[in-house]
Amino acid sequence: MASPTACWEPSSSKKTACHDGSNRLSQQDVSTIRPLQNLALIGFMGTGKSSVGQLVAEQLRFTFLDSDVMIEERTGKAISAIFEQDGEPVFRDWERRIVGELGARTKTVIATGGGLPADEANLASLKTHALVVCLWASPEKIWERVRHQTHRPLLQDADTLASIRRLLKLREPCYRRADVLVNTEMRSIRAVAQQVIHQFQMARTASR
Repeated sequence: MASPTACWEPSSSKKTACHDGSNRLSQQDVSTIRPLQNLALIGFMGTGKSSVGQLVAEQLRFTFLDSDVMIEERTGKAISAIFEQDGEPVFRDWERRIVGELGARTKTVIATGGGLPADEANLASLKTHALVVCLWASPEKIWERVRHQTHRPLLQDADTLASIRRLLKLREPCYRRADVLVNTEMRSIRAVAQQVIHQFQMARTASR
């Protein structure tokens, strides 16, 4: 039996293993249930999905796609403008459309919006063709990274840290359904990218 995929628990900095029967899949499960043509990064804003994803794509010689950028290109609007002018439901509908198209791609690293995996259908769709890796960080670290950014429509409350804690707690069950969870707090972008590549290569090797 293949060794289980290594994970990083959000509630701890201690490295653990995923076990069969949990809400994450072991490496054997990942490799036998579906083909791994792509790699999808999920996680809260500020965890480094775009930066890590671009580096991973470069090293794997894959194409890099950001779901938020794809939506902005399709609509001709910034994400913040979509939220303000059209409302969040319209934005989430665009996310579902984009996710539906990704299954036709190969050799692609996909960075997703923070709320995209909250829709179970989105996560299920990604898992039909990609290894899903969640990048994780604590609310305090996320706040430190995004507090000076003005383009985050879901963080316009007066108490940004409280908003992050509330949203992260709400989304954590969705993030935990990823195949692999990687803590990004104490690592450089390059180190996180190397861990992601390592997990992807292990899963693909097991499927051969």
